[in-house]
Amino acid sequence: MEKGVPIRSITRAFSALRAINRHGSMTMMEIAKAAEVPYPTACRIVQTLLYEGLVEQEPARKRYRPTALVQTLATGFQHEDQLVSVARPHIVDLTKRVGWPVSIAVRVGRNMMLRDSTHANSSLTFEHYYPGFTVPILDSASGKLSMAFAIDEDREMILRFMRISQEIDMDYLSTAEIGLNVDQIREEGYATQGRNHSNLTPGKTSSIGVPIFKNGHFEAAMTMVFFVAAMKLSDALEDYLDELLKTAAAISHGLSNN
Repeated sequence: MEKGVPIRSITRAFSALRAINRHGSMTMMEIAKAAEVPYPTACRIVQTLLYEGLVEQEPARKRYRPTALVQTLATGFQHEDQLVSVARPHIVDLTKRVGWPVSIAVRVGRNMMLRDSTHANSSLTFEHYYPGFTVPILDSASGKLSMAFAIDEDREMILRFMRISQEIDMDYLSTAEIGLNVDQIREEGYATQGRNHSNLTPGKTSSIGVPIFKNGHFEAAMTMVFFVAAMKLSDALEDYLDELLKTAAAISHGLSNN
């Protein structure tokens, strides 16, 4: 790792494990497609994960699912529950007022990970999203916020490792970097993602994200998701941005004074 070059076999194994953990149950072909590896490679990876006890084959079906052992990988990770406990009543109240589901996400590596959401509290959703669900950092409103409010060294480190990653299309990365207007996001205090492509219903929803701070430092992103067919992004900003900013400010105040 002295030159920052990852071990390809390990990154492929992690991609497969993340895919299985995210979807819950997958065929070998689905795993190969999700991890973007050849079918024979997917077979070898799954056999290794089976040997290690991290996945298991479903009875009577050629589908593979994660085992409880996957949870042990997070044993050493302790994220403060303060964020969820402070934010929860505010996002529930916001969803009651606007109708649309609201999520709280934090950065984990090159992804944004859901900490809490109100999808289960709203009928205006295609899917329910639960803590642990992840989306790419450059392909989400929450990720754009995290990158914009990160210190320059951290942002460049993330981009540097993405550039050497064998899992990311370089044309996509170049376009995403150009579209990341850090100064504009900081000045306006929000980020958007039209037609989310990295969720469970690609292309059917758009998002508006606003930052949550703790003692002046970026802590998390709060995102409202709405149907593309229901309204334009510009209309959603006009109707809901003030509500989102007020709610995020209330959460920030609670975190900073708790």
